[in-house]
Amino acid sequence: MDAPPAEADPSVAGPTGARRPDPLPRRVHAGYALGSLATGAFGTVPGLLLLPYLTDTLGVAAGVAALLVLLPKAWDVLVNPVAGRISDRTRSRWGPRRPWLLGAGLALAVLFAAIFAAPFGAGSAAGAYVAVAFLATATAFAFFQVPYVAMPAELTGDPAERTRLMTWRIAVLALAILVSGAVAPMVVTATGDGLAGHRWMGLFVAALIALGAVGAFLGTAEAPVGASESVLGTAEAPVGASESAAGTRAVATGAVAETEPALRAQLAVAAGNRPFRALLLCFVIQSAGVATILAGVSYFADQILRDPENGPTLLFACFVGPALLVMPLWSRLGARLGKRTALVAASLLLAVGALALVAAPALPAAAVYAVVALLGVGYAGQQVFALALLPDCVAHETARTGRRQAGVFTGLWTAGETFGLALGPGLYGLVLQVSGYVSSDTGTAAAQSDQARLGVLLGFTVLPALLVGLAVLLLRGWTLDPDPKGDR
Repeated sequence: MDAPPAEADPSVAGPTGARRPDPLPRRVHAGYALGSLATGAFGTVPGLLLLPYLTDTLGVAAGVAALLVLLPKAWDVLVNPVAGRISDRTRSRWGPRRPWLLGAGLALAVLFAAIFAAPFGAGSAAGAYVAVAFLATATAFAFFQVPYVAMPAELTGDPAERTRLMTWRIAVLALAILVSGAVAPMVVTATGDGLAGHRWMGLFVAALIALGAVGAFLGTAEAPVGASESVLGTAEAPVGASESAAGTRAVATGAVAETEPALRAQLAVAAGNRPFRALLLCFVIQSAGVATILAGVSYFADQILRDPENGPTLLFACFVGPALLVMPLWSRLGARLGKRTALVAASLLLAVGALALVAAPALPAAAVYAVVALLGVGYAGQQVFALALLPDCVAHETARTGRRQAGVFTGLWTAGETFGLALGPGLYGLVLQVSGYVSSDTGTAAAQSDQARLGVLLGFTVLPALLVGLAVLLLRGWTLDPDPKGDR
């Protein structure tokens, strides 16, 4: 889908009188967006199915399962900034980012299938195997996601064009969530549930990841040159570079004057960027809130809606389907209000929708699905504006310092995001443990007490509402403009 042109965001400072870069070709928008098949599938399915796989198929206690889901992803807090620095310093004929899209993306697909291979059957050994396989998969994901998220700041120097690029990306991300989140449980059921069903599901999702990685690699092969020159205004063209139509010298996509000399120096630059710190912390907390919703889908469908077979698929269809329809509306709203204000509005809509689901036990199923659709509308805006503000932070700092910062900034961003996505299931698992949820190794959930069912409900509603809603307080006064009055 092609979003309507967005006006310049007043919260972003830009060079006075600079020539607006040419729009990116649609094939680059679409090619870059395909990478969200990989990020969406990996960001959704473990959060959706891994916790119930551990508790209801492998027989792991809910508290232990929460740690097994959390700890491997917590590793990303360390490895993601390293992946960013390595991609910043990569030199190849494909540029600094694209080799990682292909290599790490294919490794991610293979390792994801391995998570659900279950070579040890059920029990404690099976739980330990899942933790190790998940750790390896999270490492591969870091080396795919960090370069992937770093690319928009280097593909164009136009903030409005980056918003359009993010709109394409979030549209494909929503589709990836819909396909992987709705279809993956169906694959488990259709192929026999239990260990066999999860093995087939792992292969299905691995195929989606591979398609996204190869598609992003090939789709960005013809990305236009000269983007970084519009950001810095001083970058030198490589020897043999062609002249652009406007007569200016072209630079390879992602070419920036130089990097900081050491990882510690790069991290210090990111830590000293107050707008980036506030945006990152807000997004991490909100990611944890969204992840608690994902982690609770199967439990909510089973224990609250009493529809374990069709409930997860219907919940995901209602959550993601509206997001595909409202994306152009969010883009227009962002152009009118500014990205930060639109991010706050979308976040509050998501929080209010989650809180309203507390009444789900007393509501008809149709009303519950309608409220979930409201969550989906808020989620779409929350994702697109947070991700659109990130490259603005990166480009602003790069233009100010003249150094390549995208890898480290996005390394910290993806480290925080993946930690938040792991923290959500961890928190949800702890809620289940405290409320007395009973695990099973049969592939079918055990009968639960009223207290356990209350834990399922509160973890799916009140907890994410608080995380998403309160996080917006971090954005008070947020601006990239030296004059705070320039922000709306």
